Amino acid sequence: MPTRKKIALYPGTFDPITNGHFDVIERALGLFDEVIIAVAVSQDKKPMFTLNERIEMINRAIAHLENVSVVGFDNLTVELAKTHNATILIRGLRAVSDFEYELQLGYLNNSLDDTIETVYLMPKLQHAFISSSIVRNLLKFNAKTEHLLPSEVQNIIGSIKSCTLQ
Repeated sequence: MPTRKKIALYPGTFDPITNGHFDVIERALGLFDEVIIAVAVSQDKKPMFTLNERIEMINRAIAHLENVSVVGFDNLTVELAKTHNATILIRGLRAVSDFEYELQLGYLNNSLDDTIETVYLMPKLQHAFISSSIVRNLLKFNAKTEHLLPSEVQNIIGSIKSCTLQ
C-alpha cells in the first residue's frame, strides 16, 4: 500500500512575509512532503500590500525551495485544505501571547473537519520577535527592515515604495 503524501497548508495574511515566516516554512519542509503557503485576502485586517503583491513576494522568496507552492484564498482554511488534499495546518508560535489564539483556532478548525491536524512550529529565537505588524510600522516610518525580511521581499517593497512616491 503506497504511503499518502503529507501535505501541509500554512495559512496567513503574510503582509508581508518575514524571516520568521520563512523560517517556519523551512522547518515545515523538513517534516512534510509538500507545503502550500495560503495567502488570505483578509480585508478585515486592511493589508498594506495587495493579495497579488503578497503572493509575488512569497513566490520570489521561495523560488529556490522545492515542494513549496503559494495560493491566495478567501474561504475557510479547512475548505482550502480539502481542495489541496492537505491534512495538516501549520501555525507559527512566537510567544506565549500567540498560544491562546492559535490553540482556539486549532480547536475550531478541528471541530469543522476532524481529519485536519494543526501543527505549531516556533521560529528560531533570532526571528521570534518579528511580526508583519512590526514590519509594517517600520515601513510607515521608512525605517530599516532588511534584517527582518527575505532579501527578495525587501527588493519588491523597495520597488513598490518607489512607484508610489513617483
